[in-house]
Amino acid sequence: MKSKITVIGGSGFVGSRLVQELGSEACYIIDKNQSPFFPEITRIKNICDNSLEEVFDKETKQVVLLAAEHRDDVFPTSLYYDVNVDGTRKVLSAMDQLGIKHLVFTSSVAVYGLNKKNPDEEHPADPFNHYGKSKWMAEEILREWYYEDPDVRSLTILRPTVIFGERNRGNVYNLLKQIASGRFLLTGSGSNKKSMAYVGNIVAFLNYCLNTQTPGYHVFNYIDKPDMDMNELVALVRSKLGKKKSTLRIPYFLGMTGGYFFDALSKLSGKSFSVSSVRVKKFCATTQFDASSASSSGFSPPFTIQEGLERTLQHEFISKQQDNITFETE
Repeated sequence: MKSKITVIGGSGFVGSRLVQELGSEACYIIDKNQSPFFPEITRIKNICDNSLEEVFDKETKQVVLLAAEHRDDVFPTSLYYDVNVDGTRKVLSAMDQLGIKHLVFTSSVAVYGLNKKNPDEEHPADPFNHYGKSKWMAEEILREWYYEDPDVRSLTILRPTVIFGERNRGNVYNLLKQIASGRFLLTGSGSNKKSMAYVGNIVAFLNYCLNTQTPGYHVFNYIDKPDMDMNELVALVRSKLGKKKSTLRIPYFLGMTGGYFFDALSKLSGKSFSVSSVRVKKFCATTQFDASSASSSGFSPPFTIQEGLERTLQHEFISKQQDNITFETE
């Protein structure tokens, strides 16, 4: 009986690309939403529900847990913990009932907090928001599970930086869209480094981890190097889109004032806005992380960061799209 990989959260942005990378014949998807690309292998289930084991396929030998609450504007904030923490417990419970020993989990560099100096995987956790806190709590639960039976269980934790790519509608896309419109104004000095990861490289690394997974515990930051600062990133995007350079920018304190204004407006109206204090803070923060563990693991990314940006810009702003399938993330 051929073993299968169950991808929990496989209907989303990263999950869809991962199943494409692995091949649909090798996978099953568990997700609260139907997959737009692989409906024939999708089983509808929320990881917050009980009896998750009922939707696992009997051929499953490895699990990739991608499902998470991760947007900046989730309300109530208890949802971060319901999904990211309690949902993880329920996945582990289902795995234990079915005797599944191998798990790959996507966490986040958000566990380190903001403006840290190039943290590696041993850096102390210091999350600044509910997403980062809930991801760290989930990691702690996973480590406890692994050390209950380390001789046969395997746990790989991937901490990616912000992920971008074709069809994604997150913060990187919003930045690219603003630059493409010609109305973009840089906030702050632009000297802050921004680590990013192209989705094509993320799924290739996940596939690599699955193929090399043996009993043991591993944790990797994932960043596509070299890091660019905001001035370099904006200049590159403008060049690829044929946009003129601009020296105009918004001082940081004015950007934060605008963010707090939209925070208040969001609370009063119950609506979400593309501008918030958290997003301004994250935009202007240095997000630079050590990725030497991943680079020394034997993995070679199939795309450079520049190629990832070019492919995304081509798909989103240069070529005419054939469908309207997109994914809302951060």
